[in-house]
Amino acid sequence: MAVLTLEKVNQVFGTGIARVQVLHDVDFAAEAGEVSLIMGPSGSGKSTFLTIAGGLLTPTAGTVTVAGKHYADLSKKARDAIRLDEIGFVLQQYHLLPYLTVADQFKLVDKIKRQGNLDQAAFAGVLQTLGIQELLHKYPGELSGGQQQRVAIARALYPDPAILLADEPTAALDAARVAVVGDLFRELAIQHHKAVVIVTHDPRLIPAADHVYDMSDGVLTHAQSA
Repeated sequence: MAVLTLEKVNQVFGTGIARVQVLHDVDFAAEAGEVSLIMGPSGSGKSTFLTIAGGLLTPTAGTVTVAGKHYADLSKKARDAIRLDEIGFVLQQYHLLPYLTVADQFKLVDKIKRQGNLDQAAFAGVLQTLGIQELLHKYPGELSGGQQQRVAIARALYPDPAILLADEPTAALDAARVAVVGDLFRELAIQHHKAVVIVTHDPRLIPAADHVYDMSDGVLTHAQSA
């Protein structure tokens, strides 16, 4: 059973001559244990798709379902709760708090979500895989863009979400690290039974994917399956 579905989702911004339709009748389903890539150029609608999938934007039309619950049927409080419990985000803007060390970024998650986060052994494994275990006492301003991106990925994984939504997670990474991150996403999907959805224009992630979709001018098509 799919843990995330979008059915006939449309998104329109503006009215009159300023009206722009960004998504056109998008259908999509993500299964636990699988990695799905949404590929397409900048401006194709990928980020809007991800924002809607994560419940941060209500579509103009269509249905979004997470863990069997329709976003439209939920109150704002319930929608916030399902995002906290079920969804992890890796966004292009890393949103690391500049006045907190890397270690404190994770302690803040503990304060917001008090139960169900990764245990220390699993967390140490994520830090080691991403190569950031030596960065715990540094501040974001002391890190490179690639290091900040890896910390952001680890922070999204720390609450142990059922669904991981990633927006260009390899944009600042070299080829070797892209392979590591791709392997990590695949491992999370298979071994931890998570649905991983990545929007990207980076073809280096294709080997990690079970499904590859093309997004062009707001139209989503299933390009291939592994």
